[in-house]
Amino acid sequence: MCQMPEISSKAAYLPRIVDSELERKLRSKGAVWIRGTKWCGKSTTAKRVAKTAILMQDESTRKQNIALAEADPHLFLSGETPVLIDEWQDVPFIWNQVRTEVDERNAVGQFILTGSRSPNKAAEEGLHSGVGRISDLMMRPMSLYESGESTGAVSLEKLFEGQDPPGAKCDLGISEYSFLTARGGWPFAVGKPDDVALQQASDFFDRLVSVEMIEGTKRDPERIGLLLRSYARNIATQASNGVIKKDIVSNEGSSLDEDTILAYVKDLKSLFVVEESKAWTPSVRSKAAVRSSNTRYFVDPSIACAALGMGPKALIRDLMTFGLFFENMCVRDLRIYSQRIGGTVKHFRDSSGLECDAIIDLNDGRWAAAEIKLGGHAALDDAAENLLKLRDIVGEDNPPAFEMVISGAPGASYRRKDGVIVVPLGLLGP
Repeated sequence: MCQMPEISSKAAYLPRIVDSELERKLRSKGAVWIRGTKWCGKSTTAKRVAKTAILMQDESTRKQNIALAEADPHLFLSGETPVLIDEWQDVPFIWNQVRTEVDERNAVGQFILTGSRSPNKAAEEGLHSGVGRISDLMMRPMSLYESGESTGAVSLEKLFEGQDPPGAKCDLGISEYSFLTARGGWPFAVGKPDDVALQQASDFFDRLVSVEMIEGTKRDPERIGLLLRSYARNIATQASNGVIKKDIVSNEGSSLDEDTILAYVKDLKSLFVVEESKAWTPSVRSKAAVRSSNTRYFVDPSIACAALGMGPKALIRDLMTFGLFFENMCVRDLRIYSQRIGGTVKHFRDSSGLECDAIIDLNDGRWAAAEIKLGGHAALDDAAENLLKLRDIVGEDNPPAFEMVISGAPGASYRRKDGVIVVPLGLLGP
């Protein structure tokens, strides 16, 4: 299991799971691009490793940095390595120079690039591939393990190694998870008074609507808000753009055409605000056709809460919505934990109606299935039955390493008589 350093009360930095990933990638490639949404901690993590930092959004030096990058990109990238270019997409042409410098220096660990927005299409067309020179590292808001709410007693990596979960107990329940869902994994929110912590997601949402999504465009923030509220209402589903259009009409009394919805969602992806879960295709064909639609999630569930104006109490009053937002939080954490062992999180659904919330798919061919349930024992039984059905249909030639139900109820981790593992979210870790 990944061991996180102990944190003193005076520590300014909360260690991240990607710390070890960044260190490994810097030893294997000339440059690393840390990408992820704003406020998730990319710059802070990168600065701890970098020996030279070029901060493109520091207004006191921004203009001269851009001018130097344009006039002499080689000089711009000079300095003790690793050199950090924070928010590199503000000078997108520098990507090509980084690639060139890596080739000429023939050394690893030269550059760290951070970015909270993918380059626009025009810039992308002029960029060379960074394959073999620039390694990609996705960073998300904090998991419950990183923010200290999960003990990490049940290691995802050790489950893949065949170890049984320890009989650890978790006291977290609906009240605690409702707060953690609405607060989100924003580093600045962790450890703050509740009102301050909950304000972070609202501030993120307001800036997203009024600044980030309209930058360089003539878009109306009100129309962006329509889309984000509908996306939140359709979280953890495979809703099409047509469904979202109908939802906006039904709930908002307004409308967006499907081309506009497509453009807005594309921008949300480029800002790393939404992270859809791709469909998993098993190596053996299902008896029914596998559906290929993506499942819609935000990179952090607190964005959905902010979009709909739902705090912890509102979530508890609407358990159906809360269950979907809780699923988004579990998927966020699974993505963070699985990334360090070469895994991605997908979903499964076939035409017979068989579904699975999360398939953890490792790059060595191993996989595991997880169902996510906010409720208690009855919900656990239904989830376990569904997982066993999935194993029977798709796991004959390549059975899952394990099946797991992630629970939002207080209790212990254990393996059921049918082999399915039950893990409270507050015990799960890398």
